[in-house]
Amino acid sequence: MDALFFYLFATLVLGGAVFTVTRRSAVHSAISLIVSLIGVAGLYLLQQAEFLFAVQIVLYVGGIMVLFLFVIMLVNLDQAAKQRQFNRQWLIALVCVMAVGAELVYFMRKGASAFRLPRAPATAAVTEGNTEQIATVLFSQYLLPFEIASVLLLVAVVGSVVMAKKRI
Repeated sequence: MDALFFYLFATLVLGGAVFTVTRRSAVHSAISLIVSLIGVAGLYLLQQAEFLFAVQIVLYVGGIMVLFLFVIMLVNLDQAAKQRQFNRQWLIALVCVMAVGAELVYFMRKGASAFRLPRAPATAAVTEGNTEQIATVLFSQYLLPFEIASVLLLVAVVGSVVMAKKRI
């Protein structure tokens, strides 16, 4: 049963990612990204990371993607549609596709032995839960990058709203 859910969520992730980069409409791309993020949340749930599942749904799908959709609706899409979208660098794209294809062929031929990882050393019993461990690391070691990222997101949203509106 877990394999069925894994393939379902993996299909959501990959399908949403493909539709995100292939849709012409920015709104459709954002909705496809939401589908992909929901698939990632499902994969977190299969790995018994309930906190990450909840954060993925509430923060990314519920907060950031709704914010992106709001910003997309405010930006003048008619003017953006008239601008040239692609720079026609087919040769670089072809080289990248061939490199990824070569890696795929290598791992398919090598089989499961290519993915063997060394055993993790035995750890002591953990007294804290998953949520407490994440909070401890986030608010001790990564507090400054976390705050910088939040300020940059806020500046980006305010800037896009200012650019979209002629008068505030």
